[in-house]
Amino acid sequence: MAKKALTEKQFWAQRLTKTALRAIHILGITGAGGGILMHVPQEQWLVYWIMAMTTGATLMLWEVTRDWRWLIQLKGVLTLVKLAILCLFIPLAAYKPELLITVVILSVVVSHGPSGLRHFSIVHGRRIDGKKEVKG
Repeated sequence: MAKKALTEKQFWAQRLTKTALRAIHILGITGAGGGILMHVPQEQWLVYWIMAMTTGATLMLWEVTRDWRWLIQLKGVLTLVKLAILCLFIPLAAYKPELLITVVILSVVVSHGPSGLRHFSIVHGRRIDGKKEVKG
């Protein structure tokens, strides 16, 4: 059974919610990133880290539940790679700044790269478009 199109009210509610989540995510990344890059004690930037991880996980869940193909498109794959790099913060703690910079660079590729790159499927070897996105 096909889903009905979003009403204008639903569209704007979803768009504003996603925009708010993304704004909080960026705030968390800048707070934690600044603390990491400036070698500030962790307890001073931990709340930003939690903010970034919580909103990042929520945005990922949003994408996967909207369309599972996100997981095989380069935008999803690179997001999972970023998570793997973040997991290296524990065993490679001395390299946190370098790891963070790598994550930020990958984030720029995912967010600002051409749609042909972001929607490239690593399974199909070509661009695949998913369901219409609610930008935010």
